[in-house]
Amino acid sequence: MRYTTLPNTDLKVSKICLGSMTWGRQNTEAEGHEQIDFALDKGVNFIDTAEMYSVPFTMETYGRTEEIIGTWLAKSGRRQDIVLASKITGPGRGIFSDIREHLDFSPASIEDALHKSLNRLQTDYLDLYQLHWPERAVNIFGVRDYNHEPNAKWNDNIAEILERLECFVKQGKIKHIGLSNETPFGTMRYMEEHRKGKLKMVSIQNAYNLLQRRDEIALAEVLQMENIGYLPYSPLAFGNLSGKYLNNKTPEKARVTLFPNYSRYSSQASIKAIEAYNEIAKKHGLSLTQLSLSFVNDRPFVSSNIIGATTITQLEENIDSVNLRLSAEILKEIEHVHTSIPNPAP
Repeated sequence: MRYTTLPNTDLKVSKICLGSMTWGRQNTEAEGHEQIDFALDKGVNFIDTAEMYSVPFTMETYGRTEEIIGTWLAKSGRRQDIVLASKITGPGRGIFSDIREHLDFSPASIEDALHKSLNRLQTDYLDLYQLHWPERAVNIFGVRDYNHEPNAKWNDNIAEILERLECFVKQGKIKHIGLSNETPFGTMRYMEEHRKGKLKMVSIQNAYNLLQRRDEIALAEVLQMENIGYLPYSPLAFGNLSGKYLNNKTPEKARVTLFPNYSRYSSQASIKAIEAYNEIAKKHGLSLTQLSLSFVNDRPFVSSNIIGATTITQLEENIDSVNLRLSAEILKEIEHVHTSIPNPAP
């Protein structure tokens, strides 16, 4: 395993982070525990979760993933062996409205979300606590273009959010804070407040893969110039970049098979790009999974790549991608496809 230090922290994290959002929906508690044990044996020490997991979200499975991690921690006694990250659900998306009365980052909401996460996880602190998405409207989750109109009523409360989070850092319940599904504008607003003496957001967790590289356009510069960690999620694009859905295949128990509304990476342009990347992989004796994950692992702004799996076989291939480095020839061929079909899945 390779390790990096998350910028502005003393957290040494594995280059592969174990994502957990299928536990409690596609995976049982026993399978979740098995994945954690397997990943730790492979050198992974970083686990990411969120209060709203399992995914797809339902109130019946809300918080279940954290509970599964919590029972593993209680059983294993290995809290000191992992870097544990979770997230508070953001506002503006109706399906989550039953989580609590106000879905926002108010003092009451942060206190409610954090303490419930700690209880489910059976720990008294989180190494990293992230805002799952901004309070303002942003073009994320498959939305390509920014529309300013929905933000007409948003009042800039970035300073207040940082002050609220700092209270829990001082109490020792959070070690570090981070962002998720954030834009260059939002990131720099948090940096403006940091320059005034407030806590620094140490990381950003966004979707990033061969079909979705828009963070390279502007955010990558911010990450490197401001020394902020990047934690890409969906590096296999809901499994599409494993190639298992090519030729209209619907593998049993696969995510897009079970939940066909997960169509973000299924456009005709995306399929065309996937086919091209698959040809590159085959030409060089690689699986498409290896090509896709290795590409993300070695981006210069990536701190740790958040992978997910529903089987141990998938998990092993995903973790072992850390041992593969793509040649200059392969990278050139990838860029040729990207130039022809840039960011087909926003």
